[in-house]
Amino acid sequence: MLLAAETEILSTSFSVASLALLWSLPFAIGFAFLLARQFRGKFLLDGLVHLPIILPPVLTGFLLLLLFGRNGPIGHWLEQVAGIHLVFTRQGAALATAVMIFPILVRASRIAFEAMDPRLFEAAAVLRAGPLDRFFSIALPLAGPGILAGAVTAFAAGMGEFGAVITFAANIPGQTQTLPLAIYAVLQQPGGEGEALRLAVISFILAMSGLIGAEFLQRWMRRRLQG
Repeated sequence: MLLAAETEILSTSFSVASLALLWSLPFAIGFAFLLARQFRGKFLLDGLVHLPIILPPVLTGFLLLLLFGRNGPIGHWLEQVAGIHLVFTRQGAALATAVMIFPILVRASRIAFEAMDPRLFEAAAVLRAGPLDRFFSIALPLAGPGILAGAVTAFAAGMGEFGAVITFAANIPGQTQTLPLAIYAVLQQPGGEGEALRLAVISFILAMSGLIGAEFLQRWMRRRLQG
């Protein structure tokens, strides 16, 4: 039975991970489709896309602060033009999470696009199907299982994001305190090991559920496409 505080933490975690996935998935699909093609400077774009995996998460959060903080070029513009303030908010936590899960989504989607038979696109082009038509009627449906599996995996990873979130959005209960931040917080309290263990078990169950769910969804979608 979950305690009220644990329910609130889970609600925040789901909200942050859901927003992050919603914001990053369309861009990830676009970048993945582009990276599945050959073009000049591809290696540079590929490196930039995967940079959040290589950089320390705290550094990623700091760079977000420089860009989206009140004195940052993007953050100042957003606040002045649209009244949007991201630092130390749930939306800011979602932004930091979106940046961190973006490479996972791109990689999964790219592998799915690269696995497709290019002759299908050639045949569609002969039948005078336009680029957008080929993308939405051929590429996206065929890559669907890989994209969906990547989305579930990225969502599970987003539930566990720590460094970038705590740096950019802080650790505010009820607002930005997700599962890993809550574990960190209770470990700073005397006798908090028991609560930390409960939260760690919840986090482990969610992570494993996400990985298993991604595998089952991928197999189910492949069966539907083949049937």
